[in-house]
Amino acid sequence: MRDPFVSPPELLVKATEPIAKALALKTLPYHTHEILLAFSFYEFIHRVVSPYVSARLAPQFYPHLSRKTKINWDVHFVSMVQSCIINALALWVIYADKERKQWSWNERVWGYTGAGGMVQALAAGYFAWDLLASIKDVDVHGWGALFHAASALFVSMMDLQRPFVNYYGINLVLYELSTPCLNIHWYLDKVGMTGTTLQLVNGIALLGLFGGSRLVWGIYQNYSMYKDIWKAIQNPGELPVPSWLALAYLACTTALSVLNFYWIGLMIQSVAKRFEKPQKDEDEEKKRKRLR
Repeated sequence: MRDPFVSPPELLVKATEPIAKALALKTLPYHTHEILLAFSFYEFIHRVVSPYVSARLAPQFYPHLSRKTKINWDVHFVSMVQSCIINALALWVIYADKERKQWSWNERVWGYTGAGGMVQALAAGYFAWDLLASIKDVDVHGWGALFHAASALFVSMMDLQRPFVNYYGINLVLYELSTPCLNIHWYLDKVGMTGTTLQLVNGIALLGLFGGSRLVWGIYQNYSMYKDIWKAIQNPGELPVPSWLALAYLACTTALSVLNFYWIGLMIQSVAKRFEKPQKDEDEEKKRKRLR
């Protein structure tokens, strides 16, 4: 399936070819424009769109936020936009790209389609932006977010290496299916809707989507990918898998899976905490029942 995006400028292709050759990112020249456009688009959303829209949709909240909370607000805004776009594109490619569905293990490791490369390039553009944002405000986002952004960027870029496991890279983009609910959960806290029915329904959806997309689907895709990589290592042929590439890719995807287990534990605590009755209220309720 061909890349449906605009063709890259010839000047940019020639300019990036030496870098792509040095880093063995063979398909990078054909997607550099998409990475740059995605990065610029999300920076524009962060700097211009989020402050403008947020100040008008939530005038009683946004202008009065602290520095750290306002930074988080804008980052969540970008995350919401990105997750909706990348989920739609990944689902579309998975459904519409008939070529991918016929691939053997060898093609799942080394195969490439233009549409798949586009999805990975747009994801890489976002994760490059996310990494820089995490570095700039690490005191706000934390080291875990920085590590996640770096690992995700590495995985997205490696999908353009030769390319490498581009098939699974697109499948793993669906980690983002739970992100809109996560952002909604965060925003509800900030606009005084903690503990509401809407937050309860969204919290249930968040845990279901996070567990389904990142744990069940994600672990299954990682397991299938590990099997295919192992087959490629055992049957090198004309395209042997470099040891450093296999180890680095497996280390990053495994680390992301471990983070997902850690995060869902925090999410369960966070959602449950918002619907726990204060101990004082429970004691008063027990007293009322005894008096009846």
